[in-house]
Amino acid sequence: MVTLTPVPLSQRETLRNLMEKYLYEFSQYDLNDLDENGLYNYQYLDCYWQEPNRFPYFIRTDGKLAGFVLVNDYPEVPDATTDFTLSEFFVLHKYRRSGVGREAARLTFSLHHGRWQLKRHPHNIASVHFWNRVIADYTGGDYQLIERYPNREVDYSDGTPADVFFFSN
Repeated sequence: MVTLTPVPLSQRETLRNLMEKYLYEFSQYDLNDLDENGLYNYQYLDCYWQEPNRFPYFIRTDGKLAGFVLVNDYPEVPDATTDFTLSEFFVLHKYRRSGVGREAARLTFSLHHGRWQLKRHPHNIASVHFWNRVIADYTGGDYQLIERYPNREVDYSDGTPADVFFFSN
């Protein structure tokens, strides 16, 4: 059974630890570097307990920690109307290809009703296939995907133009 649980401030360090694993893995796509302490240091993490429009969740399966989801209302595409953005999404390798990610995404979208944006790195082929399936299934095919979004503000730090999904629930 997959569940989402809000991350309380008292578990911020657990989320920070998972975030470092996620950012390490993602660095093969965005080419970000470590800081002098050997960390990636996600700059918005503390904002998830300081701002009311940010929502951190742990993904659990059968009670075990399996990943996290960060949701906010800051649009990836600044010139598009949105209610929610799936900012970060991470499932530990052990739980991938088992339905945990798909169910966690479905639960996330169902918790927050409105217009969504989701940005993906086109070089992350596993993510491309995952989000194509999940969003098509969740929306019944009623979504828009703009590949290589033409606004440079949306590009990843390595200069790669992002793919951006738009959908409502």
